[in-house]
Amino acid sequence: MAIILTDRAAGRVVDFLTNRGSGIGIRLSVQTTGCSGLGYNIEFVDNTNDDDTVFEGNGVKVIVDAKSLIYLDGTQVDYVKEGLNEGFEFNNPNAKAECGCGESFTV
Repeated sequence: MAIILTDRAAGRVVDFLTNRGSGIGIRLSVQTTGCSGLGYNIEFVDNTNDDDTVFEGNGVKVIVDAKSLIYLDGTQVDYVKEGLNEGFEFNNPNAKAECGCGESFTV
């Protein structure tokens, strides 16, 4: 099992945490949303829960709850900037399809 952050994504997370002034990492989870059914959610983490799995790479902790892990296992998170658009991009081997706008996926 693994969640992988690219160097660019890890650098951006470090910047966010530094600007925030606290936090042990980020939580990556899925939620029911969008036209394809599931969407990615990223939030800052100050504490872990008992059912969390912690992945660490490039100096960043990525915390995933047990329910989300089955949908996210093997996902690579990158940070991309194209023109005026920038944000995290998910390469999820479990996703069978994505909606046209890329905001949600199905497994």
